[in-house]
Amino acid sequence: MRNYFYNLATDKEKGCSAFIIRLFLLVLSWFYGLLVRILRLFYSRVQVRFNCKVISVGNITWGGTGKTPLVECIARYLKQQGYKAAILTRGYKRRIPIRYPPPCLPKAGAIRYETMGDEAYMLSRSLGSVPVIVDADRARGAASAVKGYGVEAVLLDDGFQQWRIKKDLEIVVIDATCPFGNRHMIPRGVLREPLSSLRRADIFVLTKINLAIQGTSGLKDFLRSMNSRAEIFESAYEPMGFYLVFSTGRDDSRPAGADLLNVNVLRGKVATLVSGIANPDSFEYLIRRLGIRIGLSFQFPDHYAYQQSVMEEIVKKSRAQNIDTIITTEKDSVRMPTKTLSAQINIFALRIELKITNNEKEFFNRISGVFTN
Repeated sequence: MRNYFYNLATDKEKGCSAFIIRLFLLVLSWFYGLLVRILRLFYSRVQVRFNCKVISVGNITWGGTGKTPLVECIARYLKQQGYKAAILTRGYKRRIPIRYPPPCLPKAGAIRYETMGDEAYMLSRSLGSVPVIVDADRARGAASAVKGYGVEAVLLDDGFQQWRIKKDLEIVVIDATCPFGNRHMIPRGVLREPLSSLRRADIFVLTKINLAIQGTSGLKDFLRSMNSRAEIFESAYEPMGFYLVFSTGRDDSRPAGADLLNVNVLRGKVATLVSGIANPDSFEYLIRRLGIRIGLSFQFPDHYAYQQSVMEEIVKKSRAQNIDTIITTEKDSVRMPTKTLSAQINIFALRIELKITNNEKEFFNRISGVFTN
């Protein structure tokens, strides 16, 4: 159902019934836009300040743009520079609610992804000592970070719509392959705010530029017309290697960094791809770029909670094609039950990192500059 409405919002769904539904959604989007403007005006007048720097990473559209990989990139940089920082995230799609969550630092499987959500769990696992605080109330989470950890900075994951928090740096992430959809507000389109909201940004980061067939010059011109003071940076996903998540007789549901295999270890292999992410095309692009042939591909909704029966069926169909290798994303791997798989199969998770591809030094200078202002 979520995919159907996303296809409606991006005009991919055709037919008479889709046309009628879109007219109805257009009316709803006008009311949604009015509500957004009212809430933004209200919260901008009662903003909360914290005794630390606040760096927000967010977007203006519904769907995956690459916010979380950028948050990880910035958090890793701050850690390397010796700054004490925490990540604040909603913990989207977590299945076990927390009334008032403490900082979540899973060690040796003490905290499961169901408690944090897959993205928060993956961030905490990748960054180690960086606190990842899961709380739908981001202001409360920020107060917890300052009080509990004495952090110098907090990173707001998906923070562009956190209007009541005073921010020191506003970073807006934009998918270069589909920047604003049809430019309508939700639910007729994919915009969470009017395009005029782009004027609040200090930095634009364009993602997936290697997949943008039309290039990025037109998008950059538009962004400059909306906000001439904001700097524009480009980025792309870089494959770093593979984790062996499962092999017959061995289940490693928490792959350690020391187990990261060479990025070319599967070159020439035929593999089954399994993904439950917002944009599976970018994942398939990276796999092909690594010289891996795709035998089968299974695509599920974003944040999909895999069942044992689903995994067994994927393995069965793979073995029927004489495929003994399954490749998934790192985010998907934490949601896969693999303990009781019995067939001869190897499951690998691709580790990727977001890299700034133009003026990287200037980008990180802007991040560091927050602490000198």
